[in-house]
Amino acid sequence: MHNHERIYVAGHRGLVGQALVRALARAGFTNLLTASRTDLDLTDQKQTREFLAHERPTYVFVAAARVGGIQANRTHPADFIRDNLLIQTNLIDAAYRTGVTKLLFLGSSCIYPKLATQPITEAALLTGPLEPTNEWYAIAKIAGIKMVEAYRDQFGMNGISLMPTNLYGPGDNFDLQNSHVLPALLRKFHEAKLAGAKEVVVWGSGAPRREFLHVDDLAEAALFLMQSYNERAFVNVGTGTDLTIRELATLISDVVGYQGTLRFDSSKPDGTPQKLLDVSRLHAMGWHARIPLREGIAATYDWYQREGYSTSM
Repeated sequence: MHNHERIYVAGHRGLVGQALVRALARAGFTNLLTASRTDLDLTDQKQTREFLAHERPTYVFVAAARVGGIQANRTHPADFIRDNLLIQTNLIDAAYRTGVTKLLFLGSSCIYPKLATQPITEAALLTGPLEPTNEWYAIAKIAGIKMVEAYRDQFGMNGISLMPTNLYGPGDNFDLQNSHVLPALLRKFHEAKLAGAKEVVVWGSGAPRREFLHVDDLAEAALFLMQSYNERAFVNVGTGTDLTIRELATLISDVVGYQGTLRFDSSKPDGTPQKLLDVSRLHAMGWHARIPLREGIAATYDWYQREGYSTSM
């Protein structure tokens, strides 16, 4: 990749898209192409094809997606599978038809079976049933991986896929109805602190284990792989370490400075018991995550207080 080449970041206003734009700018890439939802509806095939045909990017990062936590997935399963299938299908096909040099597709670790052997290697894909609380999103992302592989096999398109673990960071969604666990907890503890609440209720038993990667680390990994990796096999991206939701809640409570107690509501779903990625393939290439979890949460909390709180109300 040369600094002057045209690079399209699809989904540039989302958590991952913002981080990709930051990473590309830090690396000196100045010819970045973005488009808001009001200017381009990626679920519309005609609009997507015409946009790429007119703008002619050399590289495309597919970070656009409909995302959300357990509650959002359970409430809107049709929206999740429909919108994600449309967005990624339109982008991958249009990239091929307009001669894009290379495309990077971002999946999700929820593609793996609910009871996959831990840590989860890339070979675990399609070896067992999915977690029911997010299977519609997962099925769409699996289709995206397979579409990239199919376009490589049939048309010779240079496309690669990354499977990031749970992400967090500045620009996250803090809406309590459809956010992921880390930003939801951060907001809950912040509001409990302000209100002087004696107790914060956390969904589930607190026993499930999760891995968390700062979104700026993901963006650096994506840029690294876009520049250096050209194989068919998709690549896990994570830290290689995890913790329980109870430990996460305790850590966030401490970072926020909340002084009350935690209560776990076991009547709410836990989701997958553990989801830890095997990142040995990525480590063998020479890339490792660099932002420690506590440091990343503290920075995210600073951002939330500075810029995110008003937008999440």
